[in-house]
Amino acid sequence: MASPPNPVSDAQVGLLRDTVVALVRRDGADLSARQLGVFLTCYLNEGGHTVRGLAGGLNVSKPAITRALDRLGELDLARRKVDPTDRRSVLVQRTPKGAAFLRDLRSIMTEASGGRKAPRRAAA
Repeated sequence: MASPPNPVSDAQVGLLRDTVVALVRRDGADLSARQLGVFLTCYLNEGGHTVRGLAGGLNVSKPAITRALDRLGELDLARRKVDPTDRRSVLVQRTPKGAAFLRDLRSIMTEASGGRKAPRRAAA
C-alpha cells in the first residue's frame, strides 16, 4: 500500500535545516523553536498580539508565551506594552531590531534556497 503524498518535500526540510544552521552559526543570541515561533507569529501576522491570543493561536500555555516574550524582550526583538483600551491586557509590539532580524532571516533563507525567492504567502 502506497503512503499518502507528503506535502512537505525533502527540499523544504533541507531549507529549514540550512536556515537553522545559519542562524546557529551567526553572531548573536540563539532563539529556541518556541521563541522563533512566537517571533514569526508576531511579525508575519497582522494585528495586535496578546499573551492570551498567542497562547491560543500556538496552542501553548500563557506562561510559556511569557517566557518566550521575556527572551525576545531581552534581545529587543519584541516588547510588551499595556493595552491603553484594556489595562488588563498586554500587547506585543514589534521593534526596529526585530524587523532587522526578520530581514536577515529572509536573506538567510534566500541564500539557503540557492537564491530563489519562495512565493510569498498572504498573512492569515
